[in-house]
Amino acid sequence: MIKVFLKDSSYEGKCSEGTTIYDVFKEAGQVNNQLICAGKIGDKVVDLRTPITTDCKISKLSFNDIDGKKVYWHTSAHILAQAIKRVFKNAKLAIGPSIDNGFYYDVDLDKTITPDDLDIIQKEVNRIIKENFNIERFTLPVDEALKLMEEKNESYKIELIKEHSGKGEVISFYKQGEFVDLCRGPHLMFTGDVKVLKLTSCTGAYWRGDAKNKMLQRIYGISFPDKDQLDEYLKRIEEAKKRDHRKLGRELDLFDIYEEGPGFPFFLPKGMVLRNILENFWRKEHEENRYQEIKTPMILNQELWHRSGHWDHYQDNMYTTKIDDMDYAVKPMNCPGGMLVYKRKLHSYRDLPQRIAELGLVHRHELSGTLHGLMRVRCFTQDDAHIFMTEDQIEEEILGVMKLIDKFYSIFGFKYTLELSTRPENSMGTDKQWEVATESLRKALDSNGKPYKINEGDGAFYGPKIDFHIEDSIGRTWQCGTVQLDFQMPERFDLTYIDQDNSKKRPVMIHRVIFGSIERFIGILIEHYAGALPTWLMPEQIRILPISEKQHEYARQIEAEMKESKLRVSVDDRNEKIGYKIRGAQIEKIPYMMIIGDKEVQSENISVRNRKKGDLGQMELRKFIDIISKEIQDKKID
Repeated sequence: MIKVFLKDSSYEGKCSEGTTIYDVFKEAGQVNNQLICAGKIGDKVVDLRTPITTDCKISKLSFNDIDGKKVYWHTSAHILAQAIKRVFKNAKLAIGPSIDNGFYYDVDLDKTITPDDLDIIQKEVNRIIKENFNIERFTLPVDEALKLMEEKNESYKIELIKEHSGKGEVISFYKQGEFVDLCRGPHLMFTGDVKVLKLTSCTGAYWRGDAKNKMLQRIYGISFPDKDQLDEYLKRIEEAKKRDHRKLGRELDLFDIYEEGPGFPFFLPKGMVLRNILENFWRKEHEENRYQEIKTPMILNQELWHRSGHWDHYQDNMYTTKIDDMDYAVKPMNCPGGMLVYKRKLHSYRDLPQRIAELGLVHRHELSGTLHGLMRVRCFTQDDAHIFMTEDQIEEEILGVMKLIDKFYSIFGFKYTLELSTRPENSMGTDKQWEVATESLRKALDSNGKPYKINEGDGAFYGPKIDFHIEDSIGRTWQCGTVQLDFQMPERFDLTYIDQDNSKKRPVMIHRVIFGSIERFIGILIEHYAGALPTWLMPEQIRILPISEKQHEYARQIEAEMKESKLRVSVDDRNEKIGYKIRGAQIEKIPYMMIIGDKEVQSENISVRNRKKGDLGQMELRKFIDIISKEIQDKKID
């Protein structure tokens, strides 16, 4: 008999070999009205029909668990693929994974899918759910798997089998009704376990994300265990459309992207005010935390990028050029320049830790289909810092960085979660180095005291990292800050310091960003606040609105006095009705409006209107200046 321990439960029992984990959940009284999406044997996510073959710990996964949600959405992708094949029998299927918000399936079809086609596919999806097919896993030897896919004329599946199959390996498939798909799984038990599924859009996508390959059609969808969750999601999507930073960026005259430079944003005068506020705040905080700022060149020779490892691991994303018959690259990252700055002179252990910061403009080649406003661009400014230190300073420095990031995000009103990403497959360095680096980050996270989760295999190629995922006002998360521990770069660049015993030692290095990218952070701020940024961040904080030409002189006097107090203010002296001027200021999200009429001129007071609270009544100018100046100084969030 096999011993089974049910995680997060007091149940411990025995079962015969071949018993499925679903049977164990049932025996333990864990099967109730809540859908179980999949299970875990140890740390491995598996189908509920997976047989138990040895003593183990198992746990169940619901839709509320990230891994459970992935299984739910992956099964939804298969339902979509089955519907596509029913509607378009000659369609060739590529891949259909779960993603952060739902799933998609890429399909090769000799016609462009229209909204009407999506409606037809949607009806077929609903029919497949209602038919409630049993979802069965089966395996075949490689040669039989290839034969099956050849019979079905699935050329993309054939390519995947040939590329990923090893000698003696069996290939897994999943069957539901008449539909069979190449897949590793895991999946739900029945198609009817997906209660509501909605197709959301269709776009183009290159096979394997490579522009040299054929353009496929990608159908996106979302699914949930009940209709209320779908309705809530769709409501959130509508709210996100209203907050779209691309739309608001144009309306507020902050930035734009033109067809002459796809992926290369133009920051307009008001956008530059916002950008400079963020950069000045960044500089002040870094100076107080004893960082030294540098500026490194945008173009450096190819040898440097070979030395850093970027040429071998990141070349496809780099722009290259020739200068004096030598190969150069436009920097995709600031790190190698920081290495050269450190290496320029000898360092003692007394100089460490050395914190070097840079607002560095980097360029990365992104496929045109992935570009998205400021969120995904081809050039952006990273608020980089590289900290060089001894091994015994690692924990203290990481905690210092985490404290600084926490301060930044609190000021902007963001909650965040933490994630530790471990060694990826294509990594550099020894097992020992990775073990020390990963444990150092884990220890710092434990000392920090905030909850975190492990993201296996998602570290940088040179070291593990801690990622900060901020949550915006409508519940979306964005990965911004990151702290990466690196033993590799110091070795590749032969960085040293003189230790207490007068011997040369290798420093350890931290890479870290807080904003991540100034451009992307601005996009996130715009969407988080729906364009109505806090007063301290708004390019224009006050607009003076004289009712008629008679008040223009007094309006200009007020403007001058406010500018002396370093407030960002303008006068709307157009020959328009006051209601029209107020509506214009509201649309532009101006935090404060001053209405100036004859009464205000005579009393030498002002009438103040707030964009959210409306009319605040009359007050003395000096009192208002004091109030708004304190609001700005305190970086108050509405």
